[in-house]
Amino acid sequence: MPVITIDGPKLSKDQKQELVKLISEDASKVTGLPVEAMVVLIRESDPENVGLRGCLLCDIHPEE
Repeated sequence: MPVITIDGPKLSKDQKQELVKLISEDASKVTGLPVEAMVVLIRESDPENVGLRGCLLCDIHPEE
């Protein structure tokens, strides 16, 4: 049973449902295992809990 972990930003329930569906379907195609065998874990992080290039993600401006 493959376990797929996704670390990312906060998502709505609808976004999570779509992400799990698409990831599970694609992983099933690649591995040849049924979609029912896929386990997807979503770990959400606030931008203030993520560091990038020595700064908190919430402090980095998109134009940088």
